[in-house]
Amino acid sequence: MAATATDKQRREVLGLPVDICPDILAAAIELHGRGGGQLVTLNAEMTMTALAQPELGRVIRQAELVIPDGAGVVWALGRQGVRVRRSPGIELAHNLLAHGARQGWRVALVGASPQVMEELVKRLPQLHPGLQLVLALHGFQPAEVWPELERQLQELKPDLVLAALGVPRQETWIERLHQGQPGLWMGVGGSFDVWSGQKKRAPLWMGALRIEWLYRLIQEPSRWRRMLTLPEFALAVLSGNPRKPAKQRQATGRRGE
Repeated sequence: MAATATDKQRREVLGLPVDICPDILAAAIELHGRGGGQLVTLNAEMTMTALAQPELGRVIRQAELVIPDGAGVVWALGRQGVRVRRSPGIELAHNLLAHGARQGWRVALVGASPQVMEELVKRLPQLHPGLQLVLALHGFQPAEVWPELERQLQELKPDLVLAALGVPRQETWIERLHQGQPGLWMGVGGSFDVWSGQKKRAPLWMGALRIEWLYRLIQEPSRWRRMLTLPEFALAVLSGNPRKPAKQRQATGRRGE
């Protein structure tokens, strides 16, 4: 029987799952139709964080769809003889918003700064006519209000939840809240900053050369310590020995990013 756009094969990179799909967007939409689940966008930095933080590794292994977001993960799969195109999470999230606007999905946004969220509420409905934003929460809420906000979010039962809370917070937060919930729940890292115009994506030529990490480093020099995980990842893949990296901070990004 011929393969369909939603057929997927689950492989592993350093012990973490990666789903190989002919069409990532179709696979995500099909998952929504089956009742939803968690989407994870795996890259080299997240992989190394998961090796240092078993809780994140557990969340990734339980996710319903794990896509090869980073060039490092694509390279690691290539060494296994698996040819796959990189699937940037920011592009999948954008395409899901476009699809959701056409299909009448109810969408919730969580994370980033108050200024970024305010801009998103203005821009996204213009970019995706018909988009139904049922909730838009910035990520700098006081700790004591989160339980009530989370309860409200779950009561809304949105079709799509995009969370920009930084790795690993957004992944563990989604894993906790999406249980028993319909819809797609996806961590989007710094996508909100890009969509709001606060930051820019790397030029296409840098993406083709797989050096988008350099563009991000130029924009945010403070990321240099995080970039040290890239050679650690390459060494682990080449040696076949995913040794646990040096102890890392609980979150690789600032709260709300």
